[in-house]
Amino acid sequence: MSKSNENPFRQWVQLEQPRLGSHVVYATDDFFAPKERLIQPAEPVFIPDKYDEHGKWMDGWESRRKRVPGHDYCTLRLGIPGVVRGLDIDTRHFTGNFPPEASVQACVADAEIPAADVEWQELLPKSALQGDSHNYYSVDNDLPWTHLQLHIYPDGGVARLRVYGEVRPDWSDVSGDEVIDLFALENGGRALVCNDEHFGSMHNLNVPGRGINMGDGWETARRRQPGNDWVIVALGHPGVIQRVEIDTAHFKGNYPDRAALQGALLSDDDELSIESASENWPLVLPETRLKMDQQHFFEDELQAVGPVSHLRLSIFPDGGVSRLRLFGHLSRQGK
Repeated sequence: MSKSNENPFRQWVQLEQPRLGSHVVYATDDFFAPKERLIQPAEPVFIPDKYDEHGKWMDGWESRRKRVPGHDYCTLRLGIPGVVRGLDIDTRHFTGNFPPEASVQACVADAEIPAADVEWQELLPKSALQGDSHNYYSVDNDLPWTHLQLHIYPDGGVARLRVYGEVRPDWSDVSGDEVIDLFALENGGRALVCNDEHFGSMHNLNVPGRGINMGDGWETARRRQPGNDWVIVALGHPGVIQRVEIDTAHFKGNYPDRAALQGALLSDDDELSIESASENWPLVLPETRLKMDQQHFFEDELQAVGPVSHLRLSIFPDGGVSRLRLFGHLSRQGK
């Protein structure tokens, strides 16, 4: 368990996001605060004087005080099945009413609520929680799951459950000449690292659909020194890029003046030095001007660099990008 407030799982996707189709399907008890709040995207808040018909209003999932043997739990269905790499059982604002311990199990099931005889596997054994804090736990398991179950012992409140991991698609039915978005979240793509995400997360770049507002994209702070901002992304599968879309939706007075893409075919070990090495990767898209609040499509401008597994998007000098789409066909190199 990590007791730091710094998130150790930033390179992984949040699988519990409602916009990906994830939702809480069952709770043994949610008398004080409804189960749906457990995975709300917004940070939890505390409003001192807010009460409802059940008592003190709390921003999270909270069960009543248990007066019989047993414990409470809730079940979450992931919108996109994924491999879990880390968990944050966030108890912020829960002080005298947080559970002292929790555990997490996972299963694979087609039904909305798994059948009673489904086989659950332990991802996190019963572990101590701290109140009013992030509780980070690494998960050592390499299988994709459809459902998670958060158990709290014996009762109490949890503000948020964050599930960090990766999507693991089945590529066996995808032909070598089929063109798909290799960076799409549903195809296993993910942002790995960036130099700045002051106003918007790099993980917004590849979620489904266009951005809903300026906050639903990757946006850096105003640059006051020489240089430019950048983000490095991993494709879900190595491939040859044939078409690129850079969407600056909603970014008007703060879109990047220019952008460029570089790419490389890497092994897992190469990711250890990816930040410095990426500066010298071959150009996929030479530096080109962008416009505000629109989709930019590039095809003829792309350089033939062969198969790539990782790309570096550089923006000049700073600003916001709503979505990045990297269309291409699969390469069996690197897999």
